[in-house]
Amino acid sequence: MRLLIVDDEPPALAKLRRLLQAMPEVSWLGEAGDAEQALALLQRERLDAVLLDIQMPGMSGLELALKLQQQWPAVQIAFCTAYDEHALRAFDLNAVDYLLKPYVPERLAQTVQRLAARLAQPPPAQGTLLSALQQLQPVAAHWLVLRQGGLHKLPLAEIEWVAAADNYIELHAPPHSYLERRSLAAFLEHPAAARFVRVHRCHAVNAAHIQAIAPLPYGEANLTLSSGQQLRVSRSYRARLK
Repeated sequence: MRLLIVDDEPPALAKLRRLLQAMPEVSWLGEAGDAEQALALLQRERLDAVLLDIQMPGMSGLELALKLQQQWPAVQIAFCTAYDEHALRAFDLNAVDYLLKPYVPERLAQTVQRLAARLAQPPPAQGTLLSALQQLQPVAAHWLVLRQGGLHKLPLAEIEWVAAADNYIELHAPPHSYLERRSLAAFLEHPAAARFVRVHRCHAVNAAHIQAIAPLPYGEANLTLSSGQQLRVSRSYRARLK
């Protein structure tokens, strides 16, 4: 596989480089010290997998993983970090593995083997299959999401808001979020999404989770949702929200 390692600590990069170069599964190895360097390299190189640190200056490894899913969904992700509290969020992002520092070489080899096994699998027909199943689900009850490689039923009542990201949407059901290849407009056209109202070109909210609305200058407003998340209401959508 063509593998990129991303870590802001030079000693950690050096150790990973030394161990990974000796592994037969790795045919090409790239390095980046932060998310910006990683994104620049991804624009130039064809990559199969990325081994990510989480705590980095600027964009975190979790934020970078979300960008990878949006722009390079075929690239597989594994995390290598000293912090175990991010594990649930990492697997929400469909990470192949979560490797804790300080790791032993055998455990790193296991992560590489898992990445290779995932790459060997045929790509799932996510868009077609998931869309077809969602059309069959009971209206206003749940939404099917992909999590850890399987389909799960997510109650629509738990989704606070939906964000648009290019040709993807991110369903936010705190403390989790789920990425799906679908436009925000297509989501809102689904009969099950009747409880959601668009408040901005980039996001829609579940009306049941609106806790407060505060006016802002120039006809805009600020929403506070059940989790404490705050979202901007643009002037063009404020009348619809009322």
